[in-house]
Amino acid sequence: MAERFHFFATCAPGIEPVLHAEARELGLSGVERQVGGVAFRGTMRDAWRANLWLRTSIRVLLRVARFHARDDDELYRGAGEVAWERFLAPHGTLLVDARTRESALDHTHFIEHRVKDAVVDRFRTRTGERPSVDRADPDLRINTHLFRDRVTISVDTSGHSLHRRGWRVRQGRAPLAETTAAALVLASGWNRRAPLLDPFVGSGTIPIEAARIAAGAPPGGRRSFSFERWPGHDQRAFAALRADAVGRARLPNKLRLLGWDADGTRIEEARENLESAELTGRIVFESADARDFSPRPGWNAAIVTNPPYGERIGASDDLVALYRDFGSLLRERSVGSSLTLLSGNPTLSRALDFPAAERTPMINGGLECERIHVERIGPGSARSR
Repeated sequence: MAERFHFFATCAPGIEPVLHAEARELGLSGVERQVGGVAFRGTMRDAWRANLWLRTSIRVLLRVARFHARDDDELYRGAGEVAWERFLAPHGTLLVDARTRESALDHTHFIEHRVKDAVVDRFRTRTGERPSVDRADPDLRINTHLFRDRVTISVDTSGHSLHRRGWRVRQGRAPLAETTAAALVLASGWNRRAPLLDPFVGSGTIPIEAARIAAGAPPGGRRSFSFERWPGHDQRAFAALRADAVGRARLPNKLRLLGWDADGTRIEEARENLESAELTGRIVFESADARDFSPRPGWNAAIVTNPPYGERIGASDDLVALYRDFGSLLRERSVGSSLTLLSGNPTLSRALDFPAAERTPMINGGLECERIHVERIGPGSARSR
């Protein structure tokens, strides 16, 4: 019988409910929503599936130890008892990341150093060889978390952040992470048949992620993972699992996905990303001002977008006017459609004038934001004047 482990799929704050729904839909066992992610139990095959399919997760961690440590000797002994040879070859590379809160050991760099020493010394004692540190692309990333002297050590099954899907070739200004874009699309309630529109499309992240969701394409289908470097990994079985997932992806022919941006350079970036994602001809990107946005009557579209909100682009009265005009335009031209919008500026959020909208706090690129959702836009969506 395959060995079972405790896993934790991390995500950006505010995305936990979306990730929880994803994990349950994927059929993972013991799914539990927690702050910063979702815990679940399963085999390594479940970790493969989680890395391949979870669109809103940043990393999938496998817990390898849990113990108490009030000093560096206790930390060293606890870390040294882990069977690291299961996850790393003696000549491999590693990187330790630590976080600590309300603990006697309160210096993250010191914690990282002692855990690294424990790993290296275990290998040197048992094999005569020692792994080395690689900060750019290690074979094994080790996550060490302390809270009130309770230590949890996990290995990162993902490697590079899962927002790196493998299709992005152009970043653009203030790019939206693929994981956040997917969360916006999934939280919008889009049925994957109605048109999906992004009037502030930037480098195209939201429509491209929407297309891959509608196609049933695995977000991790075009990248590698840390677990592929582990000793004993069954690469043939994983390759078959990935090939099957990728091979079943199909984008509906009649699906309308459209994006606009006032900056022609952003549209060029979006089109390059579209080509890299092998979706040329399936999404229409046009250079146009959002205030000229005019969907066809009766489309009942899902409008999912991330307009500029000042922190990185530059706040001004022009932005307030843009949001105010955009909100008015939606009530005039998009009756029956839904709106899901990420805003990082409360003043701009109010300028939209949708006081009854559902608002969910989120973090985007380290900035406090809120996801604004209007289930159905109507001419009476705004406050009365």
